[in-house]
Amino acid sequence: MPPFPAVVRDGRRIAGLTVRIVLLAVLLAGALVAALSSAPTARTRAEFRAAVAAGRVSAVLYRPHDGLVQEVEWSEGPLVWHRIEDLPAPGGGPGYTTTEFWAEISRVPLDAVSLFGDRSDRSGFLPDWPFRVLRYGGVPWVAFAWGIAFLIMLGSTPRLGSRWAWIWLFTVGQVGAIGFLLLEPRPLWYRADRQPAPVVRMSGGQGCLMSVGLAIIAVFAAMGVGLLARLLLD
Repeated sequence: MPPFPAVVRDGRRIAGLTVRIVLLAVLLAGALVAALSSAPTARTRAEFRAAVAAGRVSAVLYRPHDGLVQEVEWSEGPLVWHRIEDLPAPGGGPGYTTTEFWAEISRVPLDAVSLFGDRSDRSGFLPDWPFRVLRYGGVPWVAFAWGIAFLIMLGSTPRLGSRWAWIWLFTVGQVGAIGFLLLEPRPLWYRADRQPAPVVRMSGGQGCLMSVGLAIIAVFAAMGVGLLARLLLD
């Protein structure tokens, strides 16, 4: 039987690994949902009404202006998003009034309906996608996982970069939390007895520059995933 300190050490390692895997799975699922919601497939208003009547609509995003609804997107489960493409242009017809809109979505739970600005127009230092992904069971799981990963990073001594470097990657870099969980303090796929080679840690300035490039890559990757899903669904 191994000595007690070794048992404690192995238990802590397994617990830490489990937390990393759970947080990573939640963030990857959230990133996938965010990517798919960025490229909804085109549908008509009649198809929207039919989906509501059939009970397939799980969430609705809409943009109102002067008593009219200018934009509507809805999901049929977290991975399938659609957009109404036949709404009249401003001044080009009777329009889609907010009264009609609320009458048509009367079967959709109120907490599943929100303005676009509530989820997609966030600004500031934090990335928007962990907070934009829809809640399940009333809990913002992705935002919660991102926050826990951020606190773990602040409370640790990262191997690949300083805390400031990782702060830039978590925020401006958009997907730094995913990279941190994959790579720190050692790559997730390494065995317990394998130690990564020593590296020169990134400074805060280097992390800032890298975060810009990472953000650009993340945007193009999300667009690619969304457009691929759109082609498959269309």
